[in-house]
Amino acid sequence: MKKIEIFDTTLRDGTQGEHVSVSVNDKLLITRKLDEFGVDFIEGGWPGSNPKDAEFFRKVKSVNLQAAKLCAFGSTARSLDAVKEDANLNALLQAETSVVTIFGKSWNLHSQHGLGLTEEQNEELIFRSVEYLRSEGRQVIFDAEHFFDGYKNNPDFAIRMLLSAQKAGASTLTLCDTNGGTLPHEIAEIVKTVAGKVALPLGIHAHNDSELAVANSLSAVENGVTHVQGTINGIGERCGNANLVSIIPNLILKQKRETVRPINLQNLSSISLFIYETMNLVPNSRQAFVGKSAFAHKGGIHVSAVLKDSRMYEHIEPEKVGNKQRVLVSDLSGQSNVRYKAQQLGLDLDSDKELAKRVVDRIKEMEFNGYQFEGADASFELLLRGEMGEFHPYFNLIDSKINISSNDIRHLSHAEAVLKLEVDGEIEHTAADGNGPVNALDNALRKALCRFYPSITETELVDYKVRVLDEKDGTNANVRVLVETSDRKDVWVTVGVSRNIIEASLHAIIDGLNYKLFKDKVKSKFSV
Repeated sequence: MKKIEIFDTTLRDGTQGEHVSVSVNDKLLITRKLDEFGVDFIEGGWPGSNPKDAEFFRKVKSVNLQAAKLCAFGSTARSLDAVKEDANLNALLQAETSVVTIFGKSWNLHSQHGLGLTEEQNEELIFRSVEYLRSEGRQVIFDAEHFFDGYKNNPDFAIRMLLSAQKAGASTLTLCDTNGGTLPHEIAEIVKTVAGKVALPLGIHAHNDSELAVANSLSAVENGVTHVQGTINGIGERCGNANLVSIIPNLILKQKRETVRPINLQNLSSISLFIYETMNLVPNSRQAFVGKSAFAHKGGIHVSAVLKDSRMYEHIEPEKVGNKQRVLVSDLSGQSNVRYKAQQLGLDLDSDKELAKRVVDRIKEMEFNGYQFEGADASFELLLRGEMGEFHPYFNLIDSKINISSNDIRHLSHAEAVLKLEVDGEIEHTAADGNGPVNALDNALRKALCRFYPSITETELVDYKVRVLDEKDGTNANVRVLVETSDRKDVWVTVGVSRNIIEASLHAIIDGLNYKLFKDKVKSKFSV
């Protein structure tokens, strides 16, 4: 079997997605990361369409790539009368990449109604555009835009456009499901037919409008395609592109195919997260293979089985794609969940089955009242260690008051928190200002505690989420607050629930600070 070429278009087609914006420096960082990951082609952008992409191609010349080929993207010439003078084609040449990708119309609906060309004129435009780029020493990948819709409408026309690009010297003919509406069995039938009519390697470029881009890409490979295009995390216009993060492990692990450049699948999760972070996008926790929830188990029966043999509920070993198995603790938990989480913390509950049952009952009761420990591991650990007698709060809050005032003239608001707390029998009474009541409470707590626990100054609140429970109760509803705290080395999440949003926030913040102090105690114990 022929090895599969991986063509990444994250920096071009991916950036056309809604809410996606990257700087030139971001694109350079991503280029390096994609090269290290092992893709064969990196489509850097469309130099003839915007100044940012033109600047990228100027700056990327100084980047030493290991083996990936950089590719510039554009369209066929706009007019048959001036192919060699076409601004778009010459911008591709000025990018000075060894490989260029150009797209041409393979659906006569577009060529006739969009460009106003006859079938012969469209065929000639493709031929002369590819020929010109080849004459300038470029490898040309031809993307047959809307190929599958074009083939279903007029197969003879669609095939003629491919043959025109082939005759002109293209290296690869990429069949594009541009509207993303083709089904896998249609992909299979059409690819097999086309493979019998052309001599060049075939590629697939699928969009995800029917949630089938990955399936369509894999179906194309099964039927002869050896060049696969897509984006990391499936980002792209409308519903996105074919997701290489799903395609690549399916190719290697399920279809037993080799890629042209060796790809270390253990880097799959890290490159997925890198792209999300660089593009300032929220990672999809349910994303196949790499999502935080991809190998997360919640139901007690599932967990019990996984502990015996993970194959019972996992289609691959998560470590193969750089992910890890997680067991969630919730109201669906059984004792297996608690024992598993305890084992991760280095605690042995096998000898105390009554303790595990007690913790499960406590969790179920708390989650009935709105708590959620799936995303609040630090609160769960404090609960578990508290039940084991290993943790006791490092301070007690005696009283708290919040004062909020506003200036109607300048619309300024001001919050002040006054706290009284006790540490080892000593009372600390303090106050602090803040931008709002929660910020003022957070500031006051840290101010009061730093005299007793100086390491508190290392912590900061880095995320704060509020979820209203039972919305029908309006302003009287329970709210759940998740607080993410960091000490510049670690990050942890704690939870608080109350009908009073300030009280819920206070519970979560107090848990967060207690967790920091507990961590410090454990660390100092083992460093002695």
